[in-house]
Amino acid sequence: MRFKFIEEHRTTFSINLMCRVMAVSPRGLRAHRSRPASRRQRSDLVTLAHIKEQSRLSLGSYGRPRMTEELKEIGLNVGHRRVGRLMRQNGISVVRTRKYKATTDSNHKFNIAPNLLNRDFNADAPNQKWAGDISYIWTREGWLYLAVILDLHSRRVVGWAVSNRMKRDLAIRALKMAIAFRQPPNIVRTTTRRSCASTGSRCRCLARA
Repeated sequence: MRFKFIEEHRTTFSINLMCRVMAVSPRGLRAHRSRPASRRQRSDLVTLAHIKEQSRLSLGSYGRPRMTEELKEIGLNVGHRRVGRLMRQNGISVVRTRKYKATTDSNHKFNIAPNLLNRDFNADAPNQKWAGDISYIWTREGWLYLAVILDLHSRRVVGWAVSNRMKRDLAIRALKMAIAFRQPPNIVRTTTRRSCASTGSRCRCLARA
């Protein structure tokens, strides 16, 4: 039990300190480590490997209950207490993510473009109407911003751009990609009021397009 305690807390306390407190010798600890792993230990290692893989695939979003369910679905008969112990001992925890990112700036001096579509999102032919918007996605590296241009006739994405910063040229790059891809003779484009769609540089780019 003493050797087990030392192994379970080796990332929290120093080995020498725990050996002194538990009245065991470092040599005895090394001898314990050199012994063949028990069936339980081998099973824990296999389970831990699956836990790490599921945590990686879920981007750290699985807690103990969900992790236990996933392991059972792949054929591992494990209980939630064992899963919780292995996760705790190996520092595997849920990655807390922010669920909201403010992207709207309604306090600006730019003019808001008129709503020419008036919520009529039907199009009779390709390149007749495009719609655009900006979404944000939380990743382990931080927020990523995705600007897309959608052809309202085919409902296909015809242009897109990604950046780790909300810059004015994000939507412009998506629009330029769509124009280069489709080369439309003329187009009516709309954006949601929630997106930052009224910046001056973007409006000038749309006018040139």
